[in-house]
Amino acid sequence: MVSLGGPVTEADVLVIGGGPAGLAAALAAREQGLSVVLADRGQPPLDKACGEGLLPDGVAALQGAGVEPNPREAFPLRGIRFIEADLAAEASFPEGHGLGLRRTRLHRLLAERAHDVGVKLHWRTQIDADDPDRMRIGGRAVDCRWIVGADGVQSRIRRAIGLAPAWTGPRRIGVRQHFRLRPWSDFVEVHWCRGTQAYVTPVGTDEVCIAVLGGGAAARLADITTMFPALARRLSGAERIGPMRGAVSASLSLRAVSRGKVALVGDASGMVDAITGEGVSLALQQATALGVAFGIGDLTRYEAAHRRMLRRPLLMARLLLLMGAHDRLRHSALRALAERPRLFEHLLAVHLDRRNPAARPFELCRLGLRLLQGGLPPLTEAQGAAGFAPERQEVWIGSREQYLGRSAERDS
Repeated sequence: MVSLGGPVTEADVLVIGGGPAGLAAALAAREQGLSVVLADRGQPPLDKACGEGLLPDGVAALQGAGVEPNPREAFPLRGIRFIEADLAAEASFPEGHGLGLRRTRLHRLLAERAHDVGVKLHWRTQIDADDPDRMRIGGRAVDCRWIVGADGVQSRIRRAIGLAPAWTGPRRIGVRQHFRLRPWSDFVEVHWCRGTQAYVTPVGTDEVCIAVLGGGAAARLADITTMFPALARRLSGAERIGPMRGAVSASLSLRAVSRGKVALVGDASGMVDAITGEGVSLALQQATALGVAFGIGDLTRYEAAHRRMLRRPLLMARLLLLMGAHDRLRHSALRALAERPRLFEHLLAVHLDRRNPAARPFELCRLGLRLLQGGLPPLTEAQGAAGFAPERQEVWIGSREQYLGRSAERDS
């Protein structure tokens, strides 16, 4: 791996930030035949507290970048399971599989791939990013066509081009710890209790990642014993691996993610609360879209793709946070999901945008709000679109007129 080669003065693309988002953006630009320089002040492998689960679209984006994790270093994931007290509901991914993968392993794989395809990597490098027209790395000016800001939620690049967050959701605290333990399931388990969630992600054949998310001091691993006793029993006697890490989680959106020759990707371009498990998967997909925009020389293409990608996860984050904050709503919703497993599968399919590419966010909102009301009653003509019919076990995504026309056609 190249670390501190000779000073670079020219490149088609300069990427500031060497985390998964920056490395994926560099790979996407190289796929378009562009020369790429990447700089970061840190030294690989770069780690960050996260749940370490990739959704199927994230796995596909990783494979599209030419990265294929060794089966011995990752764990295939079948779906999502929600658990609280005696309630459990699960749903399988509609297509493909997810992947549990240590953040450090993911970073190593992406960095190795970037090196192999010719990205010039500059680690432990001083970066002067206050003026996009006078970018300097390692004390030398860089002449480039495009700049990618992949430098995280506190992005200096974003501040330099004057793009402030347009909306920010509630801040929460997350902590993560690994345990030496054989996974007991191929689902990501989400344990719920009083505004706090504990995520269980298998990341290897003998390793499990536990991430606890909550408001303020609520997110502590010590609380697992009292808040999640069933999970505590699973972890009893298990060896802790490595240090515990913490991070802030929130949702954040911008009115634009590019200005002039600068484009933002990953957390620098907006965040979704970690409750959705979307973070890394979204960054990988954004990087792919950014590469396409570079290829055609038009960042407005990336702006449109980015808005589409972030819209549904932001909505899902709001629904899940609402569910997490209100005990009665959450119990009612989890019971409905447990009693109607196909409902959970449909909601997951809509969230992943696999069942119907034209599905609109308000349809997901409708389903979620009706779920929070305690399940879905028999469909009436007035309820029409996005209704759930228990006798047929299906969710309809489309307009009211389409649904009624489909019903009449079936009945005839």
